[in-house]
Amino acid sequence: MAKVQVLNESGQVSGEVELPARVFNYPVKAHLLHEAVVQRQANQRRGTASTKTRGEVSGSSRKPWRQKGTGRARAGSIRSPLWRKGGTIFGPKPRDYSYEIPKQVKRNALRAALSLRLAENRLLILEGAALKGAKTKEALSLLKALNVDSALIVDKIENKNLFLALRNMPRVRAIDPNRLSTHDVLGHEWLVLTLRALESLTERI
Repeated sequence: MAKVQVLNESGQVSGEVELPARVFNYPVKAHLLHEAVVQRQANQRRGTASTKTRGEVSGSSRKPWRQKGTGRARAGSIRSPLWRKGGTIFGPKPRDYSYEIPKQVKRNALRAALSLRLAENRLLILEGAALKGAKTKEALSLLKALNVDSALIVDKIENKNLFLALRNMPRVRAIDPNRLSTHDVLGHEWLVLTLRALESLTERI
C-alpha cells in the first residue's frame, strides 16, 4: 500500500492515509483508458444531425424536359442530388451513438486512471471540504490553499456548499464518488479526494 499525506482545508499536512493497492497500484493500460473515454463520449453525443434525401426536399416530381432532342443532359427530377437544392446522398440521420462496455472494463479503466494520477503526483487527499457557504470566494480560497487550478474534487453529494460554490468555475468540478468515471479523472490535471470519498470509492471498485 502507498502512503500519502492528508491535507486540511488550509493546505497543511494533518496526517497520512494508506491507499489500497488493488485500486491505486493497478497497471496503467492505455487501451483501457481509451476504450472507457471513447465510450463515454459516444454516449454523450446527441445524434440529432439530419439531412433531407431527394424524397424529402421540396420541389415538383415533374420531368424538367423531355429525354431526347434538347441537347441537354437527361434529367428526371429537379430534386436530384446533382442539382442545386437537391437531396443529399447518404447524409446523416438521427441515430443513437451510445453503446456499452463490460462493467469489469469500466472498473479497471477507473483503477488505471486513479493509479496514473497517483504516479504523476497529481492526487491530493483532503481531510474534508466543508465550506462556510456556497460562495465562489470560498471555493477560490480552498483551491489557492491546495495550489491547484484545474481540478476534480470528489466528495459526497450531501456537501451542497462545495457543489454550489464550484459550479461557476470553468476548470474545476465537484462530483460524487458514486458517479466518478475515467473520463472525469482524465479531464482535469488534479484529482482531489476527501477521506469519505476515498472510502466510498474504495468500496465501489
